[in-house]
Amino acid sequence: MVTLYVIAAFAVIVPVVFGPLLAYGPGRRLARSTTARRVRAATAGLVSAFGRPGAALTVLLAWSAAIVAVFWPLGELAHSLEHAVDWPVLSWVATRRSPGFEDVNWFYTALGDRYPLKWVTVAGAVIFAVLWRRRFWIPLLAIPAQFVLEQYVQAVISGMVDRGHPPTGLGTYPSGGIARIVMVFGTLALFVALTWRLDKKVHVALGTFVLLLATYEGYSRIYVQKHWLTDVISGLMFGPALFAGFALAVCVLAGPREGAAKPRDARILEPAT
Repeated sequence: MVTLYVIAAFAVIVPVVFGPLLAYGPGRRLARSTTARRVRAATAGLVSAFGRPGAALTVLLAWSAAIVAVFWPLGELAHSLEHAVDWPVLSWVATRRSPGFEDVNWFYTALGDRYPLKWVTVAGAVIFAVLWRRRFWIPLLAIPAQFVLEQYVQAVISGMVDRGHPPTGLGTYPSGGIARIVMVFGTLALFVALTWRLDKKVHVALGTFVLLLATYEGYSRIYVQKHWLTDVISGLMFGPALFAGFALAVCVLAGPREGAAKPRDARILEPAT
């Protein structure tokens, strides 16, 4: 039982520590890399050819196809590890849970369910539509789109792998609860960054917070036995991977800014034309 508390603490500490390290290390190098410059050049070419909406849709469809191509074989690998990894972990957790802490985790894990996140999505779309004024259609379209994108890409991968679920829950591969948290809260954090010019430290803090929410969601889903361990590990990769392509598509759609609004100012500046 004590071991599960220690793991829970690590599920909080690890993202808090490694989130900033990843952002200021590999993240900074990636942003300045040749790959990043090539991506910017490629998206600029798509914008010239198809316009911003067409280019954004092209990026989104291509990225989604790539995600399916990568996570299908990973799902088959996860399925092959079910007896060697998932069943032992499920049995180990089942004998060490405590009623009080189980209630806490049941309460938290509901954060990743579709119903509450639908309302978070709707509220975010409405708020940012108001803030973006005459470009209201961008957040009104993009913020709900992340919800639909995650649902259908995850459903395609789940159907292709068809590995079933633990006898104690209905969670499938990859964990949709984790992916939904990354997509919903990651998209809201992205629109905060697009709406106001904030210090890089704030961007890192927002990203770290989303990572923390997702990591503990993964822990809670294992604790309440809604998912296999390999479903959760896959969800922690699938969610950020899908969000990366979605974020790129949103940035293509929104376009570059000529200036920046102050954090306390609720205006979004128009992109350069």
